[in-house]
Amino acid sequence: MLIIDAHLDISMNALQGNRDLLSSAYTIRTQEVGMPDKGQGTVALPEMRQGRIALSFVTLFARSTGRSSPHSDFASPAQSYGIAQGQLAYYRALESMGYVRIITNREQLDRHINAWQAWESTAIGGANDYDNAPPLGFVISMEGADPILTPTQLEAWVDGGLRLLGLTHYGPGRYAGGTGTELGLTELGPPLLAEMERLGVILDLTHCSDQAFWQALERYNGLVLASHNNCRALVPHQRQFSDEQLRAIFERDGIIGAAFDAWMLRPGWVTGVSPHESVTLNTVVDHIDYICQLAGNSRHAAIGTDLDGGYGREQSPSDLDTIADLQTIPGLLEERGYSNDDIAAIMHGNWLQFLHEAWG
Repeated sequence: MLIIDAHLDISMNALQGNRDLLSSAYTIRTQEVGMPDKGQGTVALPEMRQGRIALSFVTLFARSTGRSSPHSDFASPAQSYGIAQGQLAYYRALESMGYVRIITNREQLDRHINAWQAWESTAIGGANDYDNAPPLGFVISMEGADPILTPTQLEAWVDGGLRLLGLTHYGPGRYAGGTGTELGLTELGPPLLAEMERLGVILDLTHCSDQAFWQALERYNGLVLASHNNCRALVPHQRQFSDEQLRAIFERDGIIGAAFDAWMLRPGWVTGVSPHESVTLNTVVDHIDYICQLAGNSRHAAIGTDLDGGYGREQSPSDLDTIADLQTIPGLLEERGYSNDDIAAIMHGNWLQFLHEAWG
């Protein structure tokens, strides 16, 4: 089954992590043996092709919160801008080499998905088939708006390919309070939201503090999503969304992509302490199923893995070796009584319909 994954930090892993993602995940692991906090990666382009990840929302990521941290949080907005521009250039380089297609409109999207469906209808299985698969599709997202120097600069980012934007990440973002804060929109937040609405940039509510979440919904009238978010009812932490927040997204015809970070899947989970086998792909399905039951249908649930988003196998579901193992999820949904149509919607159809509406 074709899959759309709504959150992958591809450029961060390639540039800040210095990983050649044209090599397989296994090759990269071998190259990283003995390196601190390395050797556990799950995502590389060959495994994405093998897993039929036909389309991904891939990030530009460079915070500038005033709390600098190596490779993620930079000391000035100018540095954050430069890093994100370099990440965008990396995606363009992959495109120029024929490995990916950057998708920016509905016509391109339809051509791309049709090409993958045509390939899948003729593929006969086996590793060699993936060599003949179409390029991977990338939709450019920004995780935290800190690299946008001023709201009026957003149009230049859109001209460069940006189509989705999250206001903030962890900490006190330049435009809104993020995870771990009780801060709402900053003075830059409302004018940025106005520009987003004018330019048709989709708002990703992921990582918004509760205050920023509700203020953003009040000021922004376009389509919204939560690219990689789980359910606070199952894992009580501010990083997840409450039932009230999830319902607000449903009411705006939004989609929630289930995230695969283990601590977001099971309450109290601690890397290196909690039994790894206590979090599996079925735990991910618990969150997908919760969203479907809360909504009363499958139209708002989808995939947004965040695999290799600052962690690897050690903090992913224990039965996931690489991103290719996402193909296990349809069978798990079927075991819970989901129909083929519902499974297809969750794995790709909901994101496809969402982009159609956004780009219509």
